[in-house]
Amino acid sequence: MRLNTVYLTVFVFSMIQAGVGSLEGQEKVDHIYDLQNEAIEAKSADWGHWGVDSGNYTQWGTHSSRLIPVYTYGTNGAGANIDLREYTGENSLFRQPEKIENVFGHIPEATFNPDAVYCDQTDLARIQHSAIEAGKKHIFLIVFDGMDWQTTRAAAIVKNQKVDYEKGRGHGLFFQDYQAEGTSQYGYMVTTPKIGSVKSDTEKQTAVPREMPDWGGYDARLGGAAPWDAPLDIQYLIGKSTALKQPYPDSAATATSMTSGIKTYNGAIGVGTDGGRLQSIAHLAQELGYKVGAVSSVPISHATPAAAYAHNVSRNDYHEISRDLIGLPSVSHPEIPLAGLDVVLGGGVGEMPEQTDGAAIEGFQESKYIAVNDLKAVSKEHGGKYQVVVRAPGVEGKLSLDHAVKKAVENNDRLLGVFGVGKYSGHLPFQTADGNYSPAKGRKGEAEQYTAEDVRENPTLADLTAAALQVLSQKESRFWLMVEAGDVDWANHDNNLDNSIGAVYSGDDAFRVVVNWVETNSNWEESLVILTADHGHYLFLNDPSALIGGK
Repeated sequence: MRLNTVYLTVFVFSMIQAGVGSLEGQEKVDHIYDLQNEAIEAKSADWGHWGVDSGNYTQWGTHSSRLIPVYTYGTNGAGANIDLREYTGENSLFRQPEKIENVFGHIPEATFNPDAVYCDQTDLARIQHSAIEAGKKHIFLIVFDGMDWQTTRAAAIVKNQKVDYEKGRGHGLFFQDYQAEGTSQYGYMVTTPKIGSVKSDTEKQTAVPREMPDWGGYDARLGGAAPWDAPLDIQYLIGKSTALKQPYPDSAATATSMTSGIKTYNGAIGVGTDGGRLQSIAHLAQELGYKVGAVSSVPISHATPAAAYAHNVSRNDYHEISRDLIGLPSVSHPEIPLAGLDVVLGGGVGEMPEQTDGAAIEGFQESKYIAVNDLKAVSKEHGGKYQVVVRAPGVEGKLSLDHAVKKAVENNDRLLGVFGVGKYSGHLPFQTADGNYSPAKGRKGEAEQYTAEDVRENPTLADLTAAALQVLSQKESRFWLMVEAGDVDWANHDNNLDNSIGAVYSGDDAFRVVVNWVETNSNWEESLVILTADHGHYLFLNDPSALIGGK
């Protein structure tokens, strides 16, 4: 048991603001926080580990090639090329050599599988494309970055305080249980890139595959035929098998696959393996009159929201990527810029100033994710198209966001919002497994620590999602929206189960906002949601029941 100081700080701050008084001497039991901290301090845990070494809790801090769950809503019985069954079971492209070759450019070793039931990430782009062709008015791609089946199960166990499923869709989280009036479906997919890496030049915007490319592919015999299968070769899914080496994916390649239908290399933002620009679903939708937007709990120019719309040979070229997102000339589009997204909301702030005039852009400090001058250039105050709102000292994040939304709707403007905690790479504060903002220690032995202001001055992912919907749906517009719970990935990189579970809950809350909007303003005949992850990590739960406790 521990004294949850951040929880108390935030609570006291809110009580003082309300004139209620203070809170003293109360403790809050936080089982997952304690479990995580104990594992970090001991460097091992009997109940689980990250990576191939069961005696080392933090052996692996990056991605894996695990098969990834796919939840769809508005697809069952929705017609040809929209129904998920068009891509799974006997229709899996991995049973058809010619389709494998179309996706990969060749047939990777051990990737043909006559018994495959899983689909590929590129199939998700085909579903979205077909939905647009069929006249669906509202299309959502919700990406819990880095959330594999094991992460989802851990979150469900903690929420329900019981271990009651070993495979399949599972239940207990809202996105697991919600059936969308019988239109929801479940499957899983391959996330491997086409190739692992290329030689890229950001100034010239060129990409050249290496002489001996590290070809992607998926061997179900080694990695498992389902997300819950134990791999036959535990090293295979992280690219270290002596039997067969195939690269694990990154978020740039995977997001590009899900939004363009083309496999590419790790690090690619909306470009193919030759550096050529790809048309994303957002580009297509925009050309057809849809409004388009992207929302994230991490910086707006990070890989997943970036690949929804931008073009760049490197995911790390943040300022140039953000220029594509908001319709400014960029290194990829120097003469004729992209039109820009209608809504861009997420993290990306730099260090906070000591004071500023309300939520004015002038108070925004330089950030590696988006340039101050670019914010000014696109703002309505400076002749641009966007109502711009940024985190500012003393200003409640949700209120400033709501104010910007109101102005955007009244004037039929676009909306750009940048929030976050600058000293932690600009992401929104991590919600933790207990529902508060009190992270446990991660793989470096440190924990993020938020002030009451960090929490108060930032909206949540659910808040950002609701704001995006208000702007995109004005005048009953058709729209496409990506929502990314990017903090799941950041937490898993940190081998931090407490942050990871809380991030899943934050994403689940954002999904609930989407569902409420559809049920209130639309229906499951004209709306479609794909909820998935872009790739997995490598958490193993040896004793899932150990997550139960502290209630």
